[in-house]
Amino acid sequence: QVQLVESGGGLVQPGGSLRLSCTASGSIFSIGAMGWYRQTPGKQRSVVATITSSGTTNYADSVKGRFTITMDNAKNTVYLQMNSLAPEDTAVYSCNAEIRQRASPGVLVQYWGQGTQVTVSS
Repeated sequence: QVQLVESGGGLVQPGGSLRLSCTASGSIFSIGAMGWYRQTPGKQRSVVATITSSGTTNYADSVKGRFTITMDNAKNTVYLQMNSLAPEDTAVYSCNAEIRQRASPGVLVQYWGQGTQVTVSS
């Protein structure tokens, strides 16, 4: 089995910064890509940023220049550095990973973390 465990959410004032972490653990053969998504009540979950194991990144237009996604392949961990946070960034942030398990390396499976709340408010 594979688990994704997130940390780093919380309450921050507008203009502040937070760093989210997500670590994948379990019977992992390889990770293709990891990413962060966010969701607010009444809205669909949307992509924030993604990164492949080779380092290719993509960002939602709304976070470009403010958020940075990085991945530590040795630790199976993805980070999201969020700067210049604004109230509209308030959401539940969830980690996603595309993982091949040791028992079935030919199959790519998507996993989700439990989500972490980020609240930007004065």
